[in-house]
Amino acid sequence: MMYLWLVPALPLLGFLINALLGSRLDRKWVGIIGSGSVGLAFIIAVGGLVRWFQHNPTGPIIKPLFDWVSVGDFTVRMSIHIDQLSLLMMLIITGVGGLIHIYSIGYMSHDRDYARYFAYLNLFTGSMLILVMADNYLLLFMGWEGVGLCSYLLIGHWFEKKTAADAARKAFIVNRIGDFGFLLGLFLIFQNAHSLNYLDVFKVLSPTSSDATLIGLLLFAGAVGKSAQIPLYVWLPDAMEGPTPVSALIHAATMVTAGVYVIVRSHSVISPAAMEVVAVIGAVTALFTATMALVNNDIKRVLAYSTVSQLGYMFLAAGVGAYSASMFHLTSHAFMKACLFLGAGSVMHALGGEQTDMQKMGGLYRKIKGTAIAFIVAAAAMAGIPPLVGFFSKDLILEKTFGGGHYFLWVIGILTALLTSFYMFRAVYLTFFGKPRYSRKDEEHIHESPNVMLWPVWALAVLSVIGGFWLGPGILGWPNTLHDFLKPVVEAKASEAQPEDITTGLLLLIVSILIAATGWGIAYYIYLRKRPDQKMPSFLKPVYNVLYHKYWVDEAYYYMFIVPGRGIAHFLATAFDLSLLDGIVNGIGKLFDRLSGFVRRAQSGFIRNYATWMMLGVVGVLLYWMMLGGRK
Repeated sequence: MMYLWLVPALPLLGFLINALLGSRLDRKWVGIIGSGSVGLAFIIAVGGLVRWFQHNPTGPIIKPLFDWVSVGDFTVRMSIHIDQLSLLMMLIITGVGGLIHIYSIGYMSHDRDYARYFAYLNLFTGSMLILVMADNYLLLFMGWEGVGLCSYLLIGHWFEKKTAADAARKAFIVNRIGDFGFLLGLFLIFQNAHSLNYLDVFKVLSPTSSDATLIGLLLFAGAVGKSAQIPLYVWLPDAMEGPTPVSALIHAATMVTAGVYVIVRSHSVISPAAMEVVAVIGAVTALFTATMALVNNDIKRVLAYSTVSQLGYMFLAAGVGAYSASMFHLTSHAFMKACLFLGAGSVMHALGGEQTDMQKMGGLYRKIKGTAIAFIVAAAAMAGIPPLVGFFSKDLILEKTFGGGHYFLWVIGILTALLTSFYMFRAVYLTFFGKPRYSRKDEEHIHESPNVMLWPVWALAVLSVIGGFWLGPGILGWPNTLHDFLKPVVEAKASEAQPEDITTGLLLLIVSILIAATGWGIAYYIYLRKRPDQKMPSFLKPVYNVLYHKYWVDEAYYYMFIVPGRGIAHFLATAFDLSLLDGIVNGIGKLFDRLSGFVRRAQSGFIRNYATWMMLGVVGVLLYWMMLGGRK
């Protein structure tokens, strides 16, 4: 287990090689180094999992590397923390991330900045691995900020495009808002525990501690930014301006899962009141962002809103205490969403690389059947169709929510599941079925992706099929393999227990299946069976308009924050800086200039003037002495 430090080290080494030497290397070697470093890290992580099962340690394994910060009695070591939770995250990041790296070899093969792309992709992966393998909150924060930086660099990879540069800045700034709260949470943890090491913090602090609610809310503030929850979700849809493999990496294996990981990792120091806030924000985000995916025509943005919505499910599960269910959905979502994004990239590749509008697609199933089948499988899994992985993980969350007595949140989850099924099959039908709506120029270009792109998509599709059985369904009393694996790390809560009444569990299962089937049926009727000349009912047009404009949230933020911010900046740059500050500085300068001018006139250079001043000085001194003598 001591060699697991190589897991983050290898991608970071790949970053250094491609960053420093990539411009001199052949593209083939750039891709091999970038993908191979993550692939080797995955093999080592699998080896670590095998060794874990062989030795079955009773607690986490801590591997100190060196002292990082040492000030008085305060010491922070560069150490790695290996337990069931970090092992699971390592496998997701390196496994799914490795497939995305391989896919990138084909997708980015003609990109001008090929080496820079792979260097940043490796740095992104390495930073996320540091985050999940850290033994203390300071090292975690280092990885946390690293993935934030890499998201900025990768979203803005094509920085010549104004939209890409703007999206990168937006992601960076919005994340800084959440990170400020997160950092305050770390300060509060240190103030209470006098340490940032996990084992020390978890030993001293508890959910009943005086500041447990505030600590939980501050940590969740960081998670809200990083995992794109209300009100800081607005950066993630715009992040689609980056290359499609980057979108897959951000949405499936790195960054947005960081917030969920932190809440699950820190659950033992967060109060029930703060967890209730986590659950409510997660549920509301899940439903709110799902509604925006209903009418969006950009295939990547539909998937982006889906990511925000599914992250809401994960926070809902964590908030009600179903931590293993949250991690189950995080894992299944990584399989499904990576497959969907890479499948969308394959569709774009077939249409020339730029087309993302589903209204200009259609009928692609027969032309790119390999991509279509994989995309459909992942979409069905995301919609919750049994027996695919998304059905098991989503149903488990709904069952735990209901079993914990959170009935209103369960209703929100059910409504979200209905919308998810609808918009996922809407994307399938608009993209792959119906009459072709693409141009003749696109038709001449359409072709299936090369194997280096197609094989990772198919591997993820297979995981979307078997993942539910592999990880353990955990419903209706069936064994929950992942829960049993994570149980030593996540404390069992009341909602983690299976409902005592098997009938209740069966009814919940039937409702979940019916909801998924209903969403599928509605999408089928509207986009395949509906007459082309049949128009939208007039009473739905205002609703459609609101959803199409995304509730005007971006516009509201613009007028609430950006316009006043620019006004304040303009005032500070003109009235305050130029008039007040520059006036004070320039006034002091003019004062000393005039004083120096007076002194300068005294230094005339004429000897007679100096003699006169000396004589006056002598007379003045004599008069002073005479006056003193008279007083005595």
